Amino acid sequence: MIKFFNQGRQKVYIAIILLIIVISIGVIGFRYFSNYSWINALYMTVITMSTVGFSEVQPLDDNAKLFTIFLIATSVSIFAYSVSVITEYIISKNDPKKAQYRKTQKMIDKLDNHIIIVGYGRNGKQSAVKLLAYDKPFIIIEKDMDVIEKHQSDQLLFLNGNATEDGVLIQAGIKNAACLICTLPEDADNLFIVLSARQINKDLKIISRASQDASYKKIRLAGADNVIMPDRIGGDHMASLVVVPDLIEFLDNLSIVGKKSINIEEVSFEDMFDDKKERTILNIDMRSRTGCTIIGYKSPEGEYIVNPETNTVLRPGSKVVVLGRPEQINLLNKEFNI
Repeated sequence: MIKFFNQGRQKVYIAIILLIIVISIGVIGFRYFSNYSWINALYMTVITMSTVGFSEVQPLDDNAKLFTIFLIATSVSIFAYSVSVITEYIISKNDPKKAQYRKTQKMIDKLDNHIIIVGYGRNGKQSAVKLLAYDKPFIIIEKDMDVIEKHQSDQLLFLNGNATEDGVLIQAGIKNAACLICTLPEDADNLFIVLSARQINKDLKIISRASQDASYKKIRLAGADNVIMPDRIGGDHMASLVVVPDLIEFLDNLSIVGKKSINIEEVSFEDMFDDKKERTILNIDMRSRTGCTIIGYKSPEGEYIVNPETNTVLRPGSKVVVLGRPEQINLLNKEFNI
């Protein structure tokens, strides 16, 4: 689709340039050979190019007639081509589907630091639901137009195309995106997309799905930061419900979706503090101020600590995972202006 519009616009520009060149030649020629005024020269040029059959402003001598023959021979085809190209472009702009495409592209161009979801199957839908709950900007690349037409809404921004093509990824704004989520069922497609995405944007966070164990390492080597195997996670979860059912049910009841029901949150150092001054967990006194408990800590180097000590130092670039009831999480956000 994007190629169509780029080519169409380019053809219109070429047609207009050709018209201007031919008209200029005609006006200058009639002005030179017949000593017409500028208005009469323009009039003669237009009626000659359009072949409407009007009579000359004044009789033409032999040189003017030869020039007129030359102008007719060179301009008729150019004039017809230009009119057809411009007409086609105007009609295409009034096409509802193409109008929707232009509207979508304008919305895509405004995105920055957004997430790209590739595929709108089961995993893609779940990803979209979670991102909507957190008000994260995202776009969905889907090659099946029937899927797009079925699920198109004001909340979901779709781009019709094959994500294995670099042009489609670029059109989705991958150069200034924050994250790419590949959810396609075929590991080969996910591998190819991850490889292409990593080459286009070195700083992009890439999360990909994998179905086969053999694909896991390949996708990681291609540049994915995280590789998720839904079947393995599902089987492990079901077995855990047999081994430690109460624990799993408790974890399942921890909500991280929805502003009113969320009770576990990830908070970065920069979200809590405007300065770069280091603090300990004891110093910030989160438990007494908000009721929330810090259950996890991630250092700027990526090291994870479960149930960190109160003397753990919070540094710029670090994150904490906090647990609390929804009202406590809301108080946390209010207390630290998150």
